[in-house]
Amino acid sequence: MNSPMHMFIEFAGLILNGLAIAILIRALLSWFRPDPRNYFVQLIVKITDPILRPLERVIPPLGGFDITPIIAIVLIQLVLGALPMLAGGY
Repeated sequence: MNSPMHMFIEFAGLILNGLAIAILIRALLSWFRPDPRNYFVQLIVKITDPILRPLERVIPPLGGFDITPIIAIVLIQLVLGALPMLAGGY
């Protein structure tokens, strides 16, 4: 069961799960307003900006709350669920 396609699905799953965790960390950090010059904060922003910025342009805040992290995580989970089907049922 260690076909190249299976290994690709596992690797993509790890990357997507890591991205979801980074988005969750960024959302939690936004509650505490950490120093934007902090290396860890900058790293999280660099990792998550390519996903969150396009969503922020399309989805307005809801009642003053930015819901784009929730939407991004839901989209990532949908992709994770569809990965085996997209890869041909592996």
